[in-house]
Amino acid sequence: MKQHSVILDGHDTPFDKLHEECAVFGIACAPEDELDPAFETYHALFALQHRGQESCGIAACDRGVISCHRDRGLVPEVFTDDILHSLPGQRAIGHCRYSTAGGAARENAQPLVLRHVKGTLAIAHNGNLVNAHELRREIELDGGIFYGSSDSEVLSHVIVRERLKAGSIEEAVKNAMHKLRGAYSLVIMSPRKLLGVRDPNGFRPLCIGKLGASYILSSETCGLDALGAEFVRDVRPGEIVTIVDGELRSEHCGIEAKSTTCVFEYIYFARPDSIIDGASVELARQEAGKHLALEHPVGADVVIGVPDSGIPAAIGYSKCSGIPYGVGMIKNRYIGRTFIQPTQAGRERSVKIKLNALAPAVRGKRVIMVDDSIVRGTTSARIVKMLRDAGATEVHMRVSSPPFLHPCFFGTDVPDRENLIAHGRTVEEIRQIIGVDSLGFLSLEATHKLALGASCGFCDACFSGSYPVDVPDCMQKNQFEERIEP
Repeated sequence: MKQHSVILDGHDTPFDKLHEECAVFGIACAPEDELDPAFETYHALFALQHRGQESCGIAACDRGVISCHRDRGLVPEVFTDDILHSLPGQRAIGHCRYSTAGGAARENAQPLVLRHVKGTLAIAHNGNLVNAHELRREIELDGGIFYGSSDSEVLSHVIVRERLKAGSIEEAVKNAMHKLRGAYSLVIMSPRKLLGVRDPNGFRPLCIGKLGASYILSSETCGLDALGAEFVRDVRPGEIVTIVDGELRSEHCGIEAKSTTCVFEYIYFARPDSIIDGASVELARQEAGKHLALEHPVGADVVIGVPDSGIPAAIGYSKCSGIPYGVGMIKNRYIGRTFIQPTQAGRERSVKIKLNALAPAVRGKRVIMVDDSIVRGTTSARIVKMLRDAGATEVHMRVSSPPFLHPCFFGTDVPDRENLIAHGRTVEEIRQIIGVDSLGFLSLEATHKLALGASCGFCDACFSGSYPVDVPDCMQKNQFEERIEP
């Protein structure tokens, strides 16, 4: 788990949003479709870029030979036309990464390619293992060598070691799943096969699509839409799907667990045009706004959303309350997520570079500002000040999630408790820190009602502290990342 600065300490980044985890993608091209798998993967990663902006990569398989290119940066920064042409093949997998376990170093970029005595594997992982530290220690004591610090490399070692004893990659993955604990949606490519794997709890999304006769695996359906592919179904929790010789096969790992998809996928992480486990993300966010209006009504003149994920919830609040919806803030689309300034004046200026109030929409009005979450509170306070400076007479904040009270161990960078503004504070104390006239959070009960038609259960541990699997007291830091004390 990454370490974060203390709330309002003056040294935090100006945009204290949670980061999306990772995106995985894979395609097995049928000969008759005449598709280029590397280029198709490249286009899909564009659609999935919101899930990770630190690094990305593509691995392609050409008649059993796997080649790979990966690096730090966004998809268009890492790949050129020449690089994509250097990745020929019939199958490919891709990955966009944001690190929650392991740093942002290039060696932690994915897909990971492992060459062993039985062949080659390429693996892309979304999620986080809660027992990665103990698994790594066991492998290291047995002579295993690691090049990076991510839990994805640990997972890859476990699968390869099982492959040395198993008759097939499917059997190896199935055996490995009995050793892995935590969140993992995987796309795995061997010289002949493409596999999609989802942990028994189904923490992270993964779906199956089809483009002509070619099969696709994607973290979200927006990755299918980008290619004009047809959605087939979601990979079920605990399922291993194998695509070989143009056929789709399926088996279950044999581990029974309660389905617990991360509820924050619907609130913030996933793209609004995606369908996750049978439920529309856009409609789920509007439903959150509806529940907010019912749970925390207030008199006002306009409802605005903090771009982008706060907008659907603001629309839902407006529809339910009858208070007009308005565009109260404009977002700069061209600023990076790590825009940091060393001074207080610089940080306040950088907020205005990314977000700016639309003064005519808020001047002289009582404003309801809807956002998806409050993590540390610094950005919320600055946005509230921005709205007041633009002439808003009142600012009432409504949050389309409950307060964050507990860290996440399953692939989301929810900070340790002491870095969460809601830890040890009442709603009234948070209201005073942020400087709003009133503050209302979505109830925990309502979060389970958002995803209309969903075929899954939900993990709400970051709000409730009720973890679906046993978790450690804290995420262990790799020994090679710890500096030697003088």
